[in-house]
Amino acid sequence: QTPNANSPAVKSKNKRGGSKKQVFESYMTSEEVSHGLKRGELIQGQLRINPKKYNEAFIPSPDDTWDIFLDGIVARNRALNGDIVVVQVLPREQWKVNCTSPKLNVYLLYKVFIYRRSPKTIVSLNFSSHLTATGALLEDPSTPRSNGEIFQKTAKVSFLHICYVVYIVEKKHSRAVTGFLKFLPDKRFAMFSPVDHRVPRINVPLDDCPENFSSRHGDYNTTLFICRITDWAGDSYFAEGRLAKTLGQAGEIEPETEGILTEYGIDFSEFSDQVLDCLPKNLPWTIPPEEMRKRRDLRNECIFTVDPATARDLDDALSCKQLPDGNFEVGVHIADVSYFVEQDNILDAVASQRATSVYLVQKVIPMLPRLLCEELCSLNPLTDRLTFSVIWKITPEGKILSEWFGRSVIRSCVKLAYDHAQSMIEAPDKMFAAEELPPVDPVHPIDEIHQAVLNLHSIAKNLRAQRFSGGALRLDQSKLSFMLDKETMMPQGCYVYQYRDSNKLVEEFMLLANIATAHHIYRRFPELALLRRHPPPKAKMVDELQELCDQLGINIDFSSAGALQKSLNNTLGDDEYSSARKEVLTHMCSRPMQMALYFCTGVLKEEQVFKHYALNVPLYTHFTSPIRRYADIIVHRLLASSLKEVEKQASHCNNKKTVSKRVQELSTELFFGVFVKECGPLDSEAMVMGVLDQSFDVLVLRYGVQKRIYCKSVGGLDSFQHRKVGKKSELTLVWTPEEQEKLPVEQIISVFTLVEVQLKADSVPMKYSAVLKRPDNNQSQILVEVPTDFFQLKGPL
Repeated sequence: QTPNANSPAVKSKNKRGGSKKQVFESYMTSEEVSHGLKRGELIQGQLRINPKKYNEAFIPSPDDTWDIFLDGIVARNRALNGDIVVVQVLPREQWKVNCTSPKLNVYLLYKVFIYRRSPKTIVSLNFSSHLTATGALLEDPSTPRSNGEIFQKTAKVSFLHICYVVYIVEKKHSRAVTGFLKFLPDKRFAMFSPVDHRVPRINVPLDDCPENFSSRHGDYNTTLFICRITDWAGDSYFAEGRLAKTLGQAGEIEPETEGILTEYGIDFSEFSDQVLDCLPKNLPWTIPPEEMRKRRDLRNECIFTVDPATARDLDDALSCKQLPDGNFEVGVHIADVSYFVEQDNILDAVASQRATSVYLVQKVIPMLPRLLCEELCSLNPLTDRLTFSVIWKITPEGKILSEWFGRSVIRSCVKLAYDHAQSMIEAPDKMFAAEELPPVDPVHPIDEIHQAVLNLHSIAKNLRAQRFSGGALRLDQSKLSFMLDKETMMPQGCYVYQYRDSNKLVEEFMLLANIATAHHIYRRFPELALLRRHPPPKAKMVDELQELCDQLGINIDFSSAGALQKSLNNTLGDDEYSSARKEVLTHMCSRPMQMALYFCTGVLKEEQVFKHYALNVPLYTHFTSPIRRYADIIVHRLLASSLKEVEKQASHCNNKKTVSKRVQELSTELFFGVFVKECGPLDSEAMVMGVLDQSFDVLVLRYGVQKRIYCKSVGGLDSFQHRKVGKKSELTLVWTPEEQEKLPVEQIISVFTLVEVQLKADSVPMKYSAVLKRPDNNQSQILVEVPTDFFQLKGPL
């Protein structure tokens, strides 16, 4: 990678001369950074590097309404993806703008000149993706217009090329990467090439390499290693590092998995003896009598768990008892993990550092030792367990009449899987036999449990209807699940997980408990409550998506979460592919959405920013999964009137939650890559999600995965042409005729086009491609082309 010729680093390098030329700028001191941030001359944010174009990187603007662009590796100044960095705005003559109006370029350059003279101006300008200008402004640049002036002509801006990194506040990236070694003749080091192209190549001492690497380096061409970056000098494009571990053959599940975990900083080590010493020694453990006296005894109530069939960490249970007045007493009972995880001991320190359990396809990396997860805290059937309970008196319509919070003791009467609960919902009049269910406490007959499930289902449907009529949003996306060989743990099959009424039942009461708990702890601890907020979607991306939908003739209302949900619920056509079009549109609508975040109420003072956008509720928190989330343990401690260092832990939980999500995704990709290799090629219909100038993205309908198809790599294609009208892109593919006397076949590719693809393994381990199949000569236009007036014909969305 070569530096941008206009960058400050290059210019200073050329001036210095000498044998060692400077590639990167020296970092500012912390004092300079502090002063610069206070004066508004510097901007701080989290660095995002484009995984498909590693020369492009971004940080959000201070008001998070637009992206600031960093052009090339030199501008990043040795920062890696995810790092918290401080950037310096370049001199105005180096600003570059991508927009539809050349007049706007001049307007922005003029405004940059003002910014350089008066740093505070940048805050009041509030640049966004939609800026306006007129020719009148440019007639006399010496006379500035007011910032609030409304101009007539609108111009669209995509990126601002304006800054470079001057300081790394926090190295969020682990600096551990997986990759391959390359032998360099006559060098005392080897070249390490990371799999992630966003990370630089790394010089590794030969002493770190396997003993016979120099003589038999070809033997290691497909061996996967872990390398840790130890230094990156300002005069080199290459980092320095040390090999941490030899993982094994690339393409094998366990080495690849270990690489993913290490690269993302997941602690998957065994718990130390010191940690395990914090747990009870006398097993099986029983609840001490003095603890029983402090709690509400619910052991005689009909309480049960509903979880995936393979679940072993059962942290939530439900109860539903009909009252003489026709109302119900409904309870959510959550494992009291905070009883065992005492604040500030070594077990608590390890759990707070891990922050979350990480769920991979083939295993779980637990936040807590298995003795806690699967025994002491797990709400196993026919066993006394400590819980935190929320109990409501509630009407059949879902109106809450009263609520109670407190510590309790329960005895679950049965461990139901989602399939069991679903069977009960689908067969309300059936008398279930004992052999159709797991072992049941004889104190509570099967029909009592069945009736409780039916009552909960009925109430949950009403609660759900109220939520969505009140403006809630849910963007359902396909979740790929695997069938694994019990011995080898290799994928034997895969399927898209079905989200059914039994899942909705549990979800509804968990949401209700989390919302109730949020209000409770905020009332009690207005300066210390740990809540979870969901910011609204990014306005720039919403505007672009709105314009695209308008051009496609799709009536989508992005004005609120509820309006978007209502739009998506309307039929997108009435043919067999309407659900596929809805899924593609759901993916498109998910892209502008932001991550939900934990926060401490004492830090964010304005209550309006506490809101959870998707749920459309003013206050929300996590209370229902303390076995796998540390944030829930903090909330439990708040309920028990004890808390320390909330905001610091909230930030850490956010980071670990984000990393956990990405690791889960990579684990799924890993297994699906193996599945394609072992069981492929796989044929499927696919629907186009987005169109670029030389490629297009598809949603593979059978497996719910997304792939990019590059036109240049499509076999049998004679030519292709890109056409764009506003936000709507279209590719015309011209297929070479299979027989000489036949005419070429044209295929139109745009959003919602149906195509046939084949998933095939690549030569690179774990990678696979989607190969576009030739359309049927006779029906190609019918198969692939969506008329521009399709959606008007089908009615409003």
